Amino acid sequence: MPANRVTAVVEDPRFLDHCGPSGHPERPDRLIAVRDALAPRRDRFESLPPRLATPDEIRRIHGPEHLERIARACARAPAQLDADTYVSAESLEIALLAAGSSIDLVRSIAAGRAQAGLASIRPPGHHAEADRAMGFCLVNNIAVAARALQAEDGVERVLILDWDVHHGNGSQHSFEDDPSVLYVSTHQFPYYPGTGAASESGCGRGIGYTLNVPMPGGCGDDEYIGVFQRILVPAAQAFRPDFMLVSCGFDAHADDPLADMQLTGGGFAAMTAIVRQLAEELCGGRLAFLLEGGYALSGLREGTAAVLDAILEPVPPEPPATVECAPGSRLEGLLEPVVQVHRGHIPDLGAA
Repeated sequence: MPANRVTAVVEDPRFLDHCGPSGHPERPDRLIAVRDALAPRRDRFESLPPRLATPDEIRRIHGPEHLERIARACARAPAQLDADTYVSAESLEIALLAAGSSIDLVRSIAAGRAQAGLASIRPPGHHAEADRAMGFCLVNNIAVAARALQAEDGVERVLILDWDVHHGNGSQHSFEDDPSVLYVSTHQFPYYPGTGAASESGCGRGIGYTLNVPMPGGCGDDEYIGVFQRILVPAAQAFRPDFMLVSCGFDAHADDPLADMQLTGGGFAAMTAIVRQLAEELCGGRLAFLLEGGYALSGLREGTAAVLDAILEPVPPEPPATVECAPGSRLEGLLEPVVQVHRGHIPDLGAA
């Protein structure tokens, strides 16, 4: 444990300049709620300045025409790229700022200038496919950051944990044939975008390195903590990543208007404690959280506070007690299809 632990946070008022139609859930107020959680903790973290990603950095994930399509839409803004995804005149610049800030955050951690960090950014990214913006997302921030770590910092194995309530189809598809990236997702299912069944486990050389945990609406703290203890922990220990990234959506919060999950601030704190313990055990504590969804301002405040409180402390918080997996319980029903798909790759899956 570093004697002087440094936690880095990226934030900038320019992220508020990505503006959509009145009433759209992905709105600038989201980051004002995050800022409310940052404010009383500001003397405990270091601010990292944002910067624009370069086209070459974006092209590690996205096709050559992707940014051009967004630029053309911005030129005629306000515009819709699909039924859910909008652009304003500044949106391409803001998306590049989000991606570049994500890259610099994870690279500062890889270089040892910080031990952990949070990117308070928008627009979100995990739905963005190689050649398609969708689901409020323009550029896949976490995928671009993961590839930057591998290309620039000698990081070989990256674990991406996606706890946003929606499945990160873009992130999965970016790495589904790549055994150097383990993608683990917990998400409401069936739900937007329709992907993320337990049977989706990768392709080619990447079979076994996509691990989806589809969850029905109504799951709360016990189900999430139990899944983390019995699925995430053994999967991470088998994979042994060099760096851990979290697609940190807060839309599984009980207050969120776009989903049906029941997580509380305490649940997010427990999940972060488990993740931090894994990072300390497996990759020298190198851990970064990149904001994805979350559309209840209360959920954004509570979730951000929970994550920060768990990563700011010099000593990792105690992980939660093991959640019982009783026969016939909802937790057992969540675990069974995942274990069936992956037991050949991860023998201890499902055990706590």
